[in-house]
Amino acid sequence: MPAKRLRVVVTRRLPDPVETRLKELFDAELREDDTRMSRDEMVEAMKRADVLVPTITDHIDAAMLGQAGDRLKLIANYGAGVDHIDVQSARQRGVLVSNTPGVVTDDTADMAIALMLAVTRRIPEGLAEMQAGSWKGWSPMTHLGTRIGGKRLGILGMGRIGQAVARRAKAFGMQIHYHNRKRLRPEVEEPLDATYWESLDQMVARMDVISINCPHTPSTFHLMNARRLKLMKPGAVIINTSRGEVIDENALTRGLRAGEIAGAGLDVFERGHDVNPRLRELPNVVLLPHMGSATMEGRIEMGEKVILNIKTFADGHRPPDQVLPGML
Repeated sequence: MPAKRLRVVVTRRLPDPVETRLKELFDAELREDDTRMSRDEMVEAMKRADVLVPTITDHIDAAMLGQAGDRLKLIANYGAGVDHIDVQSARQRGVLVSNTPGVVTDDTADMAIALMLAVTRRIPEGLAEMQAGSWKGWSPMTHLGTRIGGKRLGILGMGRIGQAVARRAKAFGMQIHYHNRKRLRPEVEEPLDATYWESLDQMVARMDVISINCPHTPSTFHLMNARRLKLMKPGAVIINTSRGEVIDENALTRGLRAGEIAGAGLDVFERGHDVNPRLRELPNVVLLPHMGSATMEGRIEMGEKVILNIKTFADGHRPPDQVLPGML
């Protein structure tokens, strides 16, 4: 008799190659549409699944895990960030959690650079003028932005993505500075000509561009708070492709409106898709709908990692990308 296949419930639509492979390998339940599950739907999904495949839009807390029953054994997250999952509660209930690290590093770093250029070179303003048909022709004093070459870039969080941003920024001629929980090894730091700042306050006050590349944890919530945002130079810009909760969005909005901060490029927001409407009104802000990892190649690679984690678990081994509470 063939071994019973794991029941895998997927909470959102995934690329066709990923969904097809899931169906081939497991008893996979796929979504008919791409709407987000409600809280009750998520609990019911956990009750009937051996493995749940959620995404960043699916918040799984201790109360939900308490209603899941005993069948659920693995939450194979489709994405690197797991701040939407109560990993500690899952572990206490014997449920493993895995993620997909390293897959979206280059895509997200590319987007950070794109946002830097979009803000400093005022690309959205030029695009809007062309689309409106209001361009009157070239003039030496219109659409003036600033170069990023020669500017100081302060990277908050020098993990995989932060280092990838640094490599790209160095190619643009930027001076690399960073703040991290731990200083990088010399063999990593030296090729980037990177300057380490133990004090985030001291770094923020001296940078032309700040790039947020740290995860959202209790210790990084509002790390860029009102006080730190006021330390930024008036001509500086801030870029966030990590997690919206790292920046106090209301304080950022006030600083931008008051001219205390020159501009911002944001791909993530403090309240998810509920974007502060005052941000939309500001001409010195570029807003994107969480597109940092949105490449077809990246999405398929994320799915392949999910499948590898589930298959390894099905074979009786620890998933290669298991997340432990101490890692957060």
